[in-house]
Amino acid sequence: MGEKITKKGYYILGGMIGLYIVIVALFLSIGWTDMYDFTIRFFALTGLYMLSIAVLSTPFKIEIYQELGRSFQDIHHLFGAIGLATGTLHPVIFAIEQSDIMVFVPDVSSLYDFMLLGGRQALMILYVALVAVFVRAKIPKYWRSIHALMYIVLFFALVHGYLIGTDFENIGITMIFTALFIASLGALVYKRM
Repeated sequence: MGEKITKKGYYILGGMIGLYIVIVALFLSIGWTDMYDFTIRFFALTGLYMLSIAVLSTPFKIEIYQELGRSFQDIHHLFGAIGLATGTLHPVIFAIEQSDIMVFVPDVSSLYDFMLLGGRQALMILYVALVAVFVRAKIPKYWRSIHALMYIVLFFALVHGYLIGTDFENIGITMIFTALFIASLGALVYKRM
């Protein structure tokens, strides 16, 4: 069982919850056309946020335990699991709405279309990174490198959002997710140092 959460830990949790509330409020302020539109966009934003937090937490294993009183894996896996679920529901609901399974196949007809529909390859890479966790005992030297593909997942998902996402027309949402991505890259550099 974990230690007691610290005052700083409550601030960290409050910040994460507060930022998510801001994202949801900005999302709700934009409006939606129907329940498909609502769920597709809500799951996209939630998935991207949760995966961003999971990636951003990576270099702070000791601090997470000290401040939040739970192991890094507990926190990291919680955000990762929610991100995986909602990030997967985003295209699944879109495929149902469109009645088209091809929404899962990367479009390589042009570089622009490849990036525009970058969520497709982001989802595939996300599952490759997930598999690395389950087979890490069999590939101890390589699983971390494969799992680090999450940075590429975030990149493709972010570019997809910039190019096609209705919600990324909102400057607040764009700024939040851009800042999260930059912070994730900063955390990667910090971790390597």
